[in-house]
Amino acid sequence: MTFEELSGQDNVAATGDRMQSAGTALEELLVSAKKQDCLTVGVYESAQVMNVDPDSVAFCVLATDEEYECDIALQIHFTLIQAFCFDNDINIVRVNDIERLADIVGSNQDEEPKDVHCMLVR
Repeated sequence: MTFEELSGQDNVAATGDRMQSAGTALEELLVSAKKQDCLTVGVYESAQVMNVDPDSVAFCVLATDEEYECDIALQIHFTLIQAFCFDNDINIVRVNDIERLADIVGSNQDEEPKDVHCMLVR
């Protein structure tokens, strides 16, 4: 092995560790925001909050997966939300595991499942 090969392996491992810690940090933040009632879940609910008080939004989480890639209406909503976030200096975090997000912010058993494609942390 050459130095470059060894160095490249270390970089891949370090990148994986950073991604894991970023995912863990996001999970902890979402759980904390939910407990403090600072989490808005749902595309339409998020759009309403951003329309009324965009300054209260810390950042936006947009989630998609292969099942929804062909959903044109959802993609249009994402484009509009991204533009609104850009205009109001709201950071966007993109994730691709909707099922994991649903587990994290899960709804009560007597509620219908929540739309976790868009979430706002206030």
